[in-house]
Amino acid sequence: MRLDRAATLSVFDPLRQAGLLRGEPGIPILMYHSISEDNEARVAPYYRLCTSPGRFREQMQWLHDRGYVVIDLEDAIRRVRSGTAAEKPFAVLTFDDGFHELFTEAWPAMAKFGFTGTVFLPTAFIGRNRGTFKGRGCLTWNEVRELSSRGIRFGSHTVNHPKLHALEWPEIRRELAESKATLEQELQMPVRRFAYPYAFPQEDRSFVSRLKYELLEMNYAVGVTTMIGRASSQCDPLCARRVPVNDCDDEALFLAKLDGSYDWLAIFQKAQRVGIGLVHGIRNCPSRETSQ
Repeated sequence: MRLDRAATLSVFDPLRQAGLLRGEPGIPILMYHSISEDNEARVAPYYRLCTSPGRFREQMQWLHDRGYVVIDLEDAIRRVRSGTAAEKPFAVLTFDDGFHELFTEAWPAMAKFGFTGTVFLPTAFIGRNRGTFKGRGCLTWNEVRELSSRGIRFGSHTVNHPKLHALEWPEIRRELAESKATLEQELQMPVRRFAYPYAFPQEDRSFVSRLKYELLEMNYAVGVTTMIGRASSQCDPLCARRVPVNDCDDEALFLAKLDGSYDWLAIFQKAQRVGIGLVHGIRNCPSRETSQ
């Protein structure tokens, strides 16, 4: 049994619809990765990163049918912080890793409804010729520029997609700065968006504080993470939460995620991360406090 689905649809969604589970208005920033036919048979549904093209088209149709207005990421952050998130049912589309199917599968399905989105690129894997990342073909720079000309926005996903929390700060700064510089050179426009690769270490407050400082120093304006939940008035623009989506999200679960009925899982996600931090002594790691 998939417990996150069962609890969402059997407990939290009915409570929300009955008005017994109230929360402030929020905007779901949907997090996609690969739009492909890989069924990830050996991966538990909660951890899957692929969404089939057919299911993705269905999800775009459900957004349209429910009257969702798909807006730009920075616009969404402005709205939740200014108190205008509830004017309409808004949603944001984001894609990590820059896989080629974004060009061939995701973009046509989005364009049908006039939807926009942000794609976060690990720049070492994007080239003049098609590179690969995790065994999948990536976008080329010509395809990136083509999507940019059609309204898709791009952000940094570092250079090499490392586990930043395991690196020293000089290496982290290089990953942040060089990816941004490459994107700006290729797109000939400012790049102000960043997506943290791998699980976000929210339990390590000193690391998060330093990361935000480095992002600001490099003129990043928005950062998104793997922390679960919709963006709300308390949203930190450099550590925004997102709602993960994959091929297992049928209409019932997908709509529940849009409406906020999946946000309860953030409590358990944080508890798990705090437990990891305590076991490994992350909060007492001196190198991240002193490395220059």
